[in-house]
Amino acid sequence: MKIDGNRKQDRATELVLTYYSAFNRGDWDGMLALLTDDVVHDLNQGGRELGRDAFAVFLARMNSSYREQLRDIIVLATIDGDRAAAEYVVHGEYHSTDEGLPPASGQKYVLPGGAFFDIREDRIARVTNYYNLPDWIAQVSA
Repeated sequence: MKIDGNRKQDRATELVLTYYSAFNRGDWDGMLALLTDDVVHDLNQGGRELGRDAFAVFLARMNSSYREQLRDIIVLATIDGDRAAAEYVVHGEYHSTDEGLPPASGQKYVLPGGAFFDIREDRIARVTNYYNLPDWIAQVSA
């Protein structure tokens, strides 16, 4: 099989990898540019946020408390390119206390995670993130 970017499945995979590449560079504007205006963001063990502006606020909050890099990223996409899933390992540092969570003091953590995506017109229309919050709390509380 030749992968040349013409198949919707290939474009969906590339879109998600580009999204995570922007994340790893701390390129929040680059991430936001890959989202639809009405993006749906399902937070891990939390609520649902709607819109690119809400996603920007989320990124700012994350940036103020965490430094993270995603490694070992695997992306799978449907043949029609409308949905994708990713699995990765988060390598992070908790440097500023996030509201409702344990106090931060530069604790390092390594945590597997995953995400599901809806894709519409070559943009991400939904991001649903999952990771084991009790595991993360145990790591930063040790």
